[in-house]
Amino acid sequence: MKRWFSLQSLLLVGLLCWLGSCHSRTNEKESAEKILSSPPYAGLTDSIRQFPKNQDLYMQRAVLLSQNDKHELAMLDYKKAWELKPEQYIATQYVSNLMLVNKPDEAVKLLKESIAKWPENPNLHRRLSEIYAQLGDPQKAIDQYDEWAQQDSLNFEVWYEKGVLLAKLKDTPAAIQSLERSYKVQPINYNGLALASLYAATLNPKVITLCDELIKKDTTGIINDVLYLKGSFYSDTKQYDKAMEMFNQCISHDWKFTDAYIEKGIVLYDLKKTDSALKVFTMAATVSNTNADAWYWMARCYEVQGKKELAQVNYERALALDKNFQEAREGLKRLKK
Repeated sequence: MKRWFSLQSLLLVGLLCWLGSCHSRTNEKESAEKILSSPPYAGLTDSIRQFPKNQDLYMQRAVLLSQNDKHELAMLDYKKAWELKPEQYIATQYVSNLMLVNKPDEAVKLLKESIAKWPENPNLHRRLSEIYAQLGDPQKAIDQYDEWAQQDSLNFEVWYEKGVLLAKLKDTPAAIQSLERSYKVQPINYNGLALASLYAATLNPKVITLCDELIKKDTTGIINDVLYLKGSFYSDTKQYDKAMEMFNQCISHDWKFTDAYIEKGIVLYDLKKTDSALKVFTMAATVSNTNADAWYWMARCYEVQGKKELAQVNYERALALDKNFQEAREGLKRLKK
């Protein structure tokens, strides 16, 4: 009897679970229908009932649902619009939706299908590479850029995008090669600035020539960024007079350029002109009182001057703004010795 009762109980539990599942699915369906039949979707839903093969109506409702964070429901409309007529603009929006509902495998499948249809579309290649990178598979991301480059080697964007990814992966030499290729194909400000940043970071003197080129043809207001990169290179290579000239030019162009104040102050600090450095760092903190570096370097100056209480206060301010500011934490430890 006990065995029969146990089997009967299991069957009953299974039946209840099945009924519960059906009830849950019914509730979900009713909930979806209720949402779609209510404002602001009701008008579009009525139109879709009248014209069930009108792709634009599904896309309009999908976008509206997405704007209101109804991504699961939006996915069904994107899918329907895609099934009615696959188009490039639908593919890009549908892929974004699939990522939002945590369906990366379906997004990858859709992108591969779309790239096969429209291999010349750079956004599709870029998006697939981005998704591979998000999924923690950088090699597939790089391979995708290489595939794109084989199809369109004169497209500067493929080399730029690949260079940016390689820079994120800390493969700086390969990133420089890719950005150089991009700049050679189409020498414009944003790929030139990215390349100059890597030149400056690696103390490559090519940064000066490239920055001078960018300054001559600047039409988008990047001159301060370029001057800053030149100043950083001069500072890192201990050409302090030239560095000061660049940072002063930055500040004269934009008195709120906080980073230029910080770098100028560091030059003065390295030259042991502590009083002058402190004035510059104080100005940086005045321009931007949320800049942790400004408070940190003020603390460094006070520490050198033997003003431990002021140094401690400013190290603490830096840490309050950036809890991961390890150098500020180390400064506090030094003061406590």
